[in-house]
This record gives sequence, structure tokens and C-alpha cells, in this order.
Amino acid sequence: MDVDQETQKQIQELQVLEQNLQSVLMQKQSFQLETSEIENSLTEIQKASGDVYKIVGQIMIKSDKENIEKELKQKQELVNVRLKSLDKQEEEISKRAESLREEVLGKIGK
Repeated sequence: MDVDQETQKQIQELQVLEQNLQSVLMQKQSFQLETSEIENSLTEIQKASGDVYKIVGQIMIKSDKENIEKELKQKQELVNVRLKSLDKQEEEISKRAESLREEVLGKIGK
């Protein structure tokens, strides 16, 4: 089957879009895992009645419960913003890829 040069370029672009989508999905999964870890940490801190510690590099440092809770909530907000951004990227890439896929399949099907 002969495919014209424009269609070949579109196929290559589609492959790049799919690789980008894979990358976005991996980043998104990583941030979702981080969100889960933060939520678990916040739950445990709220249960804690005694001293709390945080890990800094290779050591654990005794810290104020309120400060750790504040830091975790800020980190959670940042991760949520990044997740929303990745959601938008995923949607845009998916729409573009689907449109291009239909166009390429239409040309190949002729």
C-alpha cells in the first residue's frame, strides 16, 4: 500500500502525540501517588498526640505538628495544581491524537 508523504508525516506526528500522552499519564500517576502519600501523612499527623518527626535527607528531625501539617497542605495544593494542568494537557493531546487518527485512517481507507 502506498501512503503519500503528507500522510506519513501525520502518522509520525500521531506517534509523537501518543508518546507525549504516555509521558503525561506517567507524570499524572506519579502525582496521584504523591497525593495519596500526603493524605496518609496528614491523617497520621492528626492522629498523633505526642512528638512528630519529619525526614530531612538521611535524618529525622523533631518538628512542630502544626508546621508539618501546614507544609503538607501546601505541598498538596501544589500537587493538585500540577494534576489539573496534566489533566488539561492529557485532554488536549487526546483530542488532537483522535482527530489526527481519524484523518489518517480516512486517507488510508480510501
